[in-house]
Amino acid sequence: MNKTDRMLAIVLELQRGKMLRAEDLAATFETSVRTIYRDIQALSEAGVSVVGAPGQGYTLMEGYFLPPVSFTVEEAVTLLIGTDFIEQWFDSHYGSKSRTSRRKIEAILPEPVRSEAARIRKSFRLLATAEDSVRILEKAYLERIRRAIAEERKVSFHYAKRVAEADGNRRSMRTVAPYGLVLHQGAWVLTGWCELRQDIRHFRLSRMTELMELEAGFKLPADFNLEAYNPPDERNILVRILVQPDMADKVKESNNYYLETIEDHPEGLLMTFRVRQPEELLQYVLSWGGGVVVLEPESFRQRMRNELENMLKRY
Repeated sequence: MNKTDRMLAIVLELQRGKMLRAEDLAATFETSVRTIYRDIQALSEAGVSVVGAPGQGYTLMEGYFLPPVSFTVEEAVTLLIGTDFIEQWFDSHYGSKSRTSRRKIEAILPEPVRSEAARIRKSFRLLATAEDSVRILEKAYLERIRRAIAEERKVSFHYAKRVAEADGNRRSMRTVAPYGLVLHQGAWVLTGWCELRQDIRHFRLSRMTELMELEAGFKLPADFNLEAYNPPDERNILVRILVQPDMADKVKESNNYYLETIEDHPEGLLMTFRVRQPEELLQYVLSWGGGVVVLEPESFRQRMRNELENMLKRY
């Protein structure tokens, strides 16, 4: 943090209304007490009404640096929860910025609004998935791809598809002009022009390895708007499964991406999925064991039989 940013941050800290010692400020901004003394002196010379009390610390003269914007309690809670979301789901760079933003927002709130917003915010909690190795890697890739988008540079990576190609291969090397990032159902997805497919494609960051930022540049097409972009839907195959009554609630709560409709059935629950390839549901259906039965298409029923027979051979 440079001197200018630190001095502004000191003013925001003092605006909270608390008496702060130089030692407290030094610990907050990870600098020396001597540096804080110099910053306070510079602020005073610049006309900031800093009041010092021997043995107690510093504060701002009452009425100085009034908030430029007034927030209602609900607006304040919305902003603060937003910073929590950014810290959890974005990369480390924006995670740190969300924390400083939160401090600035809290600093400009009048005390009654700040206290009430803090009380209400305690009744909300955002739970993210565990910080396992996959998620840590995904965050690292997010920061690098975000930088490549800003600098309009291509990226390359190895990519593993969920379902194998006709030749049985699931992995390929891709070079992509990154157009944008989308957070979809708790997973970050890169949207960009794939040189291998010569078309816009979508790649989950969790399936990437060996990501590299390239020197080669690109220009975002003038007619591309990520906000308005709707990818073509190639899911043309319907899969229907029958869920046994004792499993109905659990399966319903799974909220599968490919799910189209849910209907009550005399023998349980009838669920219809729309997919590109039935194999996209293979692991999902197998995970429910004997609690579900594939009704159609027949080719997928046969695939299930084959998979179960292979499983039996291992036991």
